[in-house]
Amino acid sequence: MVLTWIDYLVIGGYLLAITAFGSYFARFQRTTRDYFLTGRSVPWWAICFTIVATETSTLTFISVPATAYTSDMTFLQLVVGYVIGRLLVSAIFIPAYFRGDLFTSYELLQRRFGARVKNLSAIIFLLTRALADGIRLFATALVISVVTQVPVTWAVVIIGAAMIVYTVRGGAAAVIWTDVVQLFVYIAGAAVVFFSVLHLIPGGWSEVVRAGSAAGKFRVLNLSLTLSQPYTLWAGIIGGIALTLSTHGTDQFLVQRLLSARSAREAARGLVLSGVLVFAQFVLFLTIGVMLFTYYQHVPLPRTLARADELLPVFIVTALTHGAAGFIVAAIVAAALSPSLNAMAATTVNDFYLKYQRPDADEQTLMRVSRVWTVVWGIVQIGVAVGAQWMQRSVLDAGLAVLSYASGSVLGAFLLGTLTPSIEETPAFAGMLAGLGAMTIVWGWTSIAFTWYVFIGAATTVCVAFLAQAIRPRRV
Repeated sequence: MVLTWIDYLVIGGYLLAITAFGSYFARFQRTTRDYFLTGRSVPWWAICFTIVATETSTLTFISVPATAYTSDMTFLQLVVGYVIGRLLVSAIFIPAYFRGDLFTSYELLQRRFGARVKNLSAIIFLLTRALADGIRLFATALVISVVTQVPVTWAVVIIGAAMIVYTVRGGAAAVIWTDVVQLFVYIAGAAVVFFSVLHLIPGGWSEVVRAGSAAGKFRVLNLSLTLSQPYTLWAGIIGGIALTLSTHGTDQFLVQRLLSARSAREAARGLVLSGVLVFAQFVLFLTIGVMLFTYYQHVPLPRTLARADELLPVFIVTALTHGAAGFIVAAIVAAALSPSLNAMAATTVNDFYLKYQRPDADEQTLMRVSRVWTVVWGIVQIGVAVGAQWMQRSVLDAGLAVLSYASGSVLGAFLLGTLTPSIEETPAFAGMLAGLGAMTIVWGWTSIAFTWYVFIGAATTVCVAFLAQAIRPRRV
């Protein structure tokens, strides 16, 4: 089966509609505060939805079902860590962010330590986010390519262009409110897949339970102590907490959503409730993976998969009806269109341009420069996505690994800054460098799973900072 004009109409119509919707918010962007923080006007329920949509991507939509298809549900152990981590972010970081008029999370480090720690943290964010979201964009293009036969490169350019247009025009408001819309679109798409697969399986749900249980697909707990396995109870809880403290507590991509809330209380409420939705969402996607496994016990795979991530796209084009297939593709695109471009532009402009190049820039200049950098970072992510075609590992693991590699050092700096008033700038900076060095060794010369990366990086940063502070000559 190939897509028909009905499917293409659905996909194209969705892309045009979401681009127009995001562009609508351009009329409200008069200052950089509006452009980057929406004037701090977003209610808690929208904060909840945008956080879920932000951390959900095509990686979730196609790779999580593939994980259950090839393995089991032990990925949920990591999600438990995600939920616990949100509670800690609400207690540790959110109150600190709302004590001052901050545009980016890294300004907190500027106030606590100084320029070196802040600059290193901001640079790490820009580099790792460009790589991770480039991989995320590639994952979406991979789906489009499989179902439409359009070359991956062209799919990257088309989706990337739509992402740039509405982010440049509408700013953070466009990103947040399109996230709210797209959350419901891709959840509806997942529901269509769920019921479509269930309808096609002889015996229905009872057959899913039988086949999945016989193959061990419903296993959730893995008590192994092996550090090379990414989805064990210990890696999931400890690693999931550390990763969430990093992404939701220090990464400007998600912190920008929290800073857009009306108050610290509303930000915390939205963040905590998002954990409930995220857990339910991962259960749904993993269950779809088990259902696809059961379905293909009765029906042979239409073709050999080059990678497990192609499983859901292949099912879409070979088993779903016209129109439904187009809607699912649109839902997968919706999961991808939560760009980090505005957050990256905010960091570039507020942490570098305004500090070092034009401290006296007026609002008109800042708005122009902000839009230019939004475009620049969009082009960078498109370039990363094009290059990711030659990546061999799972896109889910690759995306999480990139985010985890250097994030531990940044998390360590934030923990030192908020919890340890005695640590000074030089020891904190030395700790960050040590954390990056330790992670380089772990990445290149060990088989330790990526779920441990943030914890190892943060622990190294904190320990070395305390040691450096202890041996540093005291000021007279």
